[in-house]
Amino acid sequence: MLNEPNILADIEAINRIPSVVNILKVICSTTGMGFAAVARVTDNKWVACSLIDNINFGLKPGGELLLQTTICDEIRQHHKPVIIDHVAEDEYFANHHTPLMYGFQSYISIPIMLKSGEFFGTLCAIDPKPAVINTPEIIGMFNLFAELIAFHLDAMDKVILSEKKLLEERHIAEFREYFIAVLGHDLRNPLNATLNSAQLLKRLTEDERILKLSDIIQKSSLRINGLIENMLDFASGRLGEGIKLYKSEEESISTILSEIVAEQQTNWPTREILVDFDISESINCDGKRIAQLFSNILGNALSYGNPDEPVLVNAETRDGEFHLSIINKGEQISDVAMERLFQPFSRGDVKPNQKGLGLGLFIASEIARAHNGKIDVTSTKEQTSFTLKIPIQ
Repeated sequence: MLNEPNILADIEAINRIPSVVNILKVICSTTGMGFAAVARVTDNKWVACSLIDNINFGLKPGGELLLQTTICDEIRQHHKPVIIDHVAEDEYFANHHTPLMYGFQSYISIPIMLKSGEFFGTLCAIDPKPAVINTPEIIGMFNLFAELIAFHLDAMDKVILSEKKLLEERHIAEFREYFIAVLGHDLRNPLNATLNSAQLLKRLTEDERILKLSDIIQKSSLRINGLIENMLDFASGRLGEGIKLYKSEEESISTILSEIVAEQQTNWPTREILVDFDISESINCDGKRIAQLFSNILGNALSYGNPDEPVLVNAETRDGEFHLSIINKGEQISDVAMERLFQPFSRGDVKPNQKGLGLGLFIASEIARAHNGKIDVTSTKEQTSFTLKIPIQ
């Protein structure tokens, strides 16, 4: 009984090649022979993968012959074709045990060799009557068909290997992102303890040195918290959950944006941030996510912009959309960096003293997309502008 997994896979592979049946039909019609098959031949098995049997030979796909009773066993060893027009008149095969056992007079078998050099099996045909098959045309046809079958088998092997590699890489990526999510979640507890301790120190002392150190600890903790939020959002998005929104029309966008400006101004006390808000309509959005988006882009503008020039923030509602623009003077974003600007872990032209995960703009773009909006970017030698556009409703 045929039960070897590899043999079964080889039979399935042959039958997934759409042209095999047509090849066997062409062989029978061209040679006049009644039986044609693609056989898988191993060190101990001869198995019919696909066949046409018009002479009642008695085999079906998956059927076996005892390997030692076949001429294919010899072909497996020497990798050379065997062609016989008329067994009874052939000096070598007239008394050969195979034609005597199976009763055929014409026979052709061409080895199927894979690109790796491995012998797969044979493309063969037999008939109880003699046939004129030992001609350049017939041999050329068989060789072409054998090469075509081998090509398809090699191609399918490559596809299977690629799919296996892709699956392994996907599992690794999912594990990595799951690890990031767990790590980010577990980091919050010690971070909150650090932040609370810094706030408590500020209430317990008036010592300027301790107050200054507490401010540094508090600001650093808030910065770390922002990184953790980005990391968790990235892991969530990559694991298929996407950016979650809790929309409401009751959000006071002006207040939210002002709070972020004040927060960033605290982090950048020497920088000037100029705001211009003209928000006359309520906006159906997730205020927390808009704040996160704005904080990421404003922080980016303060980091990369000319420190001697103000950062401009304009927000307005018009034409059924909410527009939020952050403009900074400074170096132009290169074309290469622009192409990768919203990709995760992309930092653009990062300066040596500017470090981070490179997730801020990616998270910002995902938040915009979750709101059915987008972020447009323009960058010239004079200034760089990021503009969020989302529908009001």
